[in-house]
Amino acid sequence: MKTIFFTSCALILSLPMLAQKKERKKPAEAKTTATAKKPLNHQVYDFWKDNTERFVTNDGKFFVYGQNPQEGDGRVVIRDLNGTKEDSVARGSGIRINNDSEFAAFLIKPQLKLVKDAKRAKKKKEDLPKDTLAIYNLKTRKVEKIANVTSFKLAEKGGSWLAYQLGAAPAPKKDTLAKAAKPAKAPKKENDDNGFRLVVLDVKSGHTETYSYVKEYSVSEDGKWLTFASTGNDSTIKAGVYVWSAINHTIKLVHEGAGKHKFTKLSLSKNDGQLAFIADADTNSKTQVRLPKLYYWKDGSEKASLIADETSQPGVKGWLVSANYTPEFSNDGKKLFFGTNPVPIVADTTLLPDEIVNVEVWHWQDKNLQTRQKVTAEQDKKRSYLALYEPDSKRLIQLGDQQLTRTDLVNQGDADFILGTSDLKYSHEHWDWNPKQDVYLVSLKDGSKKLVKEKLEGNVRISPLGKYAYWFSNPDTAWFAYDIAKGQTIQLTSNKDVNFADEQDDHPDFPNPYGLAGWTNNDEQVIVYDRYDVWSITPATQPVLKKLTVGRAQKKQYRYVRLDRDERNIDLSKSWLLSTFDETDKKEGYARLNPSTGEAVKLYEGDFKTGNGVLMPKTADRYLFTKESFRDYPDWYVSDTNFKSVAKITDTNPQQKEYSWGSVELVNWLAGDGTPLQGLLYKPENFDPKKKYPMMVYYYEKNTDNLHTHFAPKPIRSYINFSYFASNGYVVFVPDIVYQIGYPGQSAYNCLIPGVLSQIDKGFVDKERIGISGHSWGGYQTAYLVGQTNLFKAAEAGAPVANMTSAYGGIRWDTGLTRQAQYEKTQSRIGGTLWDKPIQYIENSPLFYAPKVRTPLLMMHNDDDGAVPWYQGIEYYMALKRLDKPVWMLNYNGEKHGLGKRQNMKDFAVRLYQYFDYYLKDAPMPSWLGEGLPYIEKGINQHLEPMQK
Repeated sequence: MKTIFFTSCALILSLPMLAQKKERKKPAEAKTTATAKKPLNHQVYDFWKDNTERFVTNDGKFFVYGQNPQEGDGRVVIRDLNGTKEDSVARGSGIRINNDSEFAAFLIKPQLKLVKDAKRAKKKKEDLPKDTLAIYNLKTRKVEKIANVTSFKLAEKGGSWLAYQLGAAPAPKKDTLAKAAKPAKAPKKENDDNGFRLVVLDVKSGHTETYSYVKEYSVSEDGKWLTFASTGNDSTIKAGVYVWSAINHTIKLVHEGAGKHKFTKLSLSKNDGQLAFIADADTNSKTQVRLPKLYYWKDGSEKASLIADETSQPGVKGWLVSANYTPEFSNDGKKLFFGTNPVPIVADTTLLPDEIVNVEVWHWQDKNLQTRQKVTAEQDKKRSYLALYEPDSKRLIQLGDQQLTRTDLVNQGDADFILGTSDLKYSHEHWDWNPKQDVYLVSLKDGSKKLVKEKLEGNVRISPLGKYAYWFSNPDTAWFAYDIAKGQTIQLTSNKDVNFADEQDDHPDFPNPYGLAGWTNNDEQVIVYDRYDVWSITPATQPVLKKLTVGRAQKKQYRYVRLDRDERNIDLSKSWLLSTFDETDKKEGYARLNPSTGEAVKLYEGDFKTGNGVLMPKTADRYLFTKESFRDYPDWYVSDTNFKSVAKITDTNPQQKEYSWGSVELVNWLAGDGTPLQGLLYKPENFDPKKKYPMMVYYYEKNTDNLHTHFAPKPIRSYINFSYFASNGYVVFVPDIVYQIGYPGQSAYNCLIPGVLSQIDKGFVDKERIGISGHSWGGYQTAYLVGQTNLFKAAEAGAPVANMTSAYGGIRWDTGLTRQAQYEKTQSRIGGTLWDKPIQYIENSPLFYAPKVRTPLLMMHNDDDGAVPWYQGIEYYMALKRLDKPVWMLNYNGEKHGLGKRQNMKDFAVRLYQYFDYYLKDAPMPSWLGEGLPYIEKGINQHLEPMQK
């Protein structure tokens, strides 16, 4: 990249100041007629819909999906793919379909209005409206509804039954006319402590079985077993753990306990009738150190056996069985993995609150910062260390220890080793967000560890069958594999002929890999990506690389599409479906590849985006996929596997045709240093190049790959909505930014300002009505740019870093990590420490250009921001305020880096658009902008109305 030279005396492009506002020609407005489309407004948000859960039945006959408005009551839609029939069930969610494509089950939520009314009436939780279970018969198209259901489960791969749990039965009404009777013993109540009724329903026959006071239940993957724990009712069912057989519809008490015993983490093997669970027999709820016990049962056994407890667990002497780790059977059922942990540290309950000392000791040799320890405290309290029980040999083996920070099963637990990693030796390097790690293979025979790779900078994974450990080494910018049988490390790629890491990366750090698709059958080859193409690599002393596609010459990217969600290995003997992306014109689509011959055939391509994957039924040759564009919501389509017959099967937002929308196109220009750049230009509907339009500028690194992304109108979390602005008569410019290390602010200026000027030169942009908006990294750049130029009439900066010198040593509170890596290696791109490059930290900090700012600035910076501490916003606000610059800062109390509460997102959308409409379209000034919002009126009067003249 060409070198850019800047000084603190940056170019100031002069435009009239706020105080020197003069009469101007009104911005262009769309002609209105009786049939004119409406511009989008803030009232449309709630009823704009999304398709959420999406399932195709295994037989390929039905598409079942959820369709929900942004706020309000949604529905479950069942679409017949062999015809035009379509049914829907109001307020459905949580869809599950049984393996044999016989029925769909889901919960029906109460009407939102009823729930809100009940909450306003201060009703208790148990008196709020309840969910209803719906079972839709896919053959008869009839719906069975069961009221007051809290949850349900069905088997993933078998069975025509399901289990559901009912909420507490309503209390019987008192008979005030009945004669007084002798008080009877109060019946046991259904509640969280005692449990609730569990019902097993055979959907085909309608037969049900009910079991009372159930606390926890689980279903086997093959649909042959159900297990549950009950606190008992002293008559028909005893307290304990039960298994229910789907074959003969019988239950067996496999472990008897008492009503106050706790049975948790019920876990069934996939397909051979084994059960493991954790039991806690201490009935004293105030006991701080619990003593969990692991039990095991197998079909044919009368009772469950105690496998491990505080006296027999295989870990360090004095450790306990973990109550936080759910026991897990290997795929073949020959191994049971569970957790152990040290005795937890507990508080002295005899101390009074005013006797407790709360102090943090920040030690210079802490392995993890105190702030990081605070974030992970609950996780650390529940940390478990992997152990193994072998049912046949009855051996107990400890696998994990406190030196291994992570352990992973291999080949679904069927291998004779696990993968372990440890970053403890390097975790004190707080300035590195991707700490180094040591990689081990841990033997399941004796728990011994074998070092595979020391000081790895990258993420290690294991091939599906466990033949290779593999990783991308960041310093080497190369893929490696470790042949486990041979104990040999193999470098799979180099940078001599092709890069398998991001060619365009402009961070002062190692580039990330383009990724991989997976391993072929028998772990023979690994399928990896470069910028454009798909490659197969055969691990060997001299690795064999084969390029399977020819995308680079056409600048077209190919990627493997996984059609079977259960696929573990990629089959080389079958053709592959690939997604395609043209880097030049951004067209997307699909191609078919014969991996043996390398022949690729284009199937379907166009000016749209395909981004939600492809659904393919297990027993039918058809695809379901989405396509979207700026104008078109990502609706679902069905096609044959050659894409010869493509039909749209959802119409999610038909109301959109009533509203003005706009269009988008790619634009090109040269940066200040001559670098060719691209951006997106959104134009209003019925755009007239002879008119002058107000223009909004928004950016965040690179966005041109989003040419065909659809932006539904919705309240804003942090960034502007392009559809809303285009619909309301704005041109919106979204430039790509490229960076030179050490000069992030100047790089933004170098790219963005020539881009804006190039749009002005086209003649349809009103140069006196240009606004700019950015959030987070974009917010920083906006804050920097208004100190360099007066090109913009108004600006908005969300959560900006204003002072890199004070932000450098701070904390990202959501993670507890230091911010130093942000500046040294990642997004801020300074490329060195504060003491190594103090001038760059100062020259790239907006705060030091505050006296030059002549642009009105609106900021949003929330007081619980865990990414950019809000004192950064305060520093900039206070500087501009002292300098008597027009500045406003919105602080949504308790919100984080981006808004999460819908009411706050709606409010911010209104204020942001009011702000820009005032400066760029001469709309009335809202009261909050002109007079502020007094603290005592916060939450009472939002001051959104126009100011009184």
